[in-house]
Amino acid sequence: QVRLVESGGGLVQPGGSLRLSCAASGFAFSSYAMNWYRQAPGKERELVAHIAAAGGSTNYAAPVKGRFTISRDDAKNTGYLQMNSLKPEDTAVYYCNAVRSTWLYYNYWGQGTQVTVSS
Repeated sequence: QVRLVESGGGLVQPGGSLRLSCAASGFAFSSYAMNWYRQAPGKERELVAHIAAAGGSTNYAAPVKGRFTISRDDAKNTGYLQMNSLKPEDTAVYYCNAVRSTWLYYNYWGQGTQVTVSS
């Protein structure tokens, strides 16, 4: 059974930090690129960060560049999003996503974890 389970969300003050985790099971995680998306109330889901399969290249959305770091530990089948210098506008539900494109397209999602940045 394919599963992606996020954890690590919560309430944090502006300027604080959180680290989100995404535990994968039921598929070959190391062969998949991993993304973190977020969705704020009333807004569309947006891509926040991307890391290629097997710890390859990373990319970030402009609003989080320099503050967020995406990483993965394929030995633990787990991905991470380290979020520093958090701002109220970072408040959203954060989703883990794993994708692989061969002659078939595989696309898996977690259930999301709430991040609230507020004083």
